[in-house]
Amino acid sequence: MSRLLLVITYIALLMDGDERMRPLEGIRVLDFSTLLPGPMATLILAEAGAEVIKIERPAIGDEARAYEPRVGRDSLVFAQLNRGKRSITIDLKAKGAVERLKPLIVSADVLIEQFRPGVMERLGLDYEALRVINPKLIYCSLSGYGRTGPKAGKAAHDLNYVAESGMLSLTPREGMAPTLPATLIADIGGGAFPAVINILLGLQGRIATGKGCHIDLSMNDNVLPFLYWAIGEGLGLQRWPRPGQEKVTGGSARYNLYRTSDDRYIAAAPLEQRFWEEFCNVIGLPETLRDDSRDPAATMVGVAAAIGVETAEHWRRAFDGVDACVSVVATLEEALNDPHYRARGAFAYCVAAGGRAMPAVPIPVDATFRLDPGACGYPELGEANALLSAEDP
Repeated sequence: MSRLLLVITYIALLMDGDERMRPLEGIRVLDFSTLLPGPMATLILAEAGAEVIKIERPAIGDEARAYEPRVGRDSLVFAQLNRGKRSITIDLKAKGAVERLKPLIVSADVLIEQFRPGVMERLGLDYEALRVINPKLIYCSLSGYGRTGPKAGKAAHDLNYVAESGMLSLTPREGMAPTLPATLIADIGGGAFPAVINILLGLQGRIATGKGCHIDLSMNDNVLPFLYWAIGEGLGLQRWPRPGQEKVTGGSARYNLYRTSDDRYIAAAPLEQRFWEEFCNVIGLPETLRDDSRDPAATMVGVAAAIGVETAEHWRRAFDGVDACVSVVATLEEALNDPHYRARGAFAYCVAAGGRAMPAVPIPVDATFRLDPGACGYPELGEANALLSAEDP
């Protein structure tokens, strides 16, 4: 869609008294990805108005369809990550597959694929082949290690990427093992989000040049921005961070976790002096320990001792209304029932699955760019096969 048409569409919406705009209306995305990184990226694009068409294997589809727990025929995970998309099934290895896909390729604005390097080339669906028939195509290759380099063909998962980046080595206390992350950092932060950013950059660049591009993303590479401070110290100052001993990895009393008397935890992050003074006043830290530059370990022991004599609820009340950057570590159930999330509308959108509507996974797209909250389904396997060209005789 041209910039002029986007502007006209937006003006029309304003004239109707509706301030919402879906900036990706008219953008067609062919999604060859599976599981988490690519599907979350295209979910974000779909919520902003893009038409996303999943390309799936006949009979099986995206492997995530078979995950547990299920909601009806497919998995809850699949329903969450593929809300509002379409699905076609085609055997990409079959004779004539590329020809059958050709009308969709010609009409597409974006293609995202998540195979190991070389797979799309063998299928005849690589960027160099497709740019001949659609020179305006924004083609995004998302893989573990990227298309170049000695690890390009290596198999790996999220845990491998965060391990190889050095991230896992920074948090353990002395003599303890690294902590298994509670989320898939590389898949989401190193894969899905960078894919969206670069696809949007590609679309913006196309407005200026009229040409498409090939985007080569490595989830392994894209974990590195999370380590900005450690990289700066290591490469810039040749001072390599010590595991569990840096300001944000457990080495400071001002940024740490403290056990309460009822075996819960307080997350305390009063880094700035004004917050630190408030924090010390509330917990009653002795004056001799408040200058944490003199004996950091002693201050940390003193803070732990003070917090450990009271319950988490006591500290919740004590810090209520106090600017000290202190929280009780919530259970997931507590977190998802937090009135603040409700007030912000984090769970206002729903996915229709298994005959009922369930809260959809929250995504980082402002409500200005989305439809009004409500329920939206996910695609049955092959429901949009009519979009394909007929089988070769």
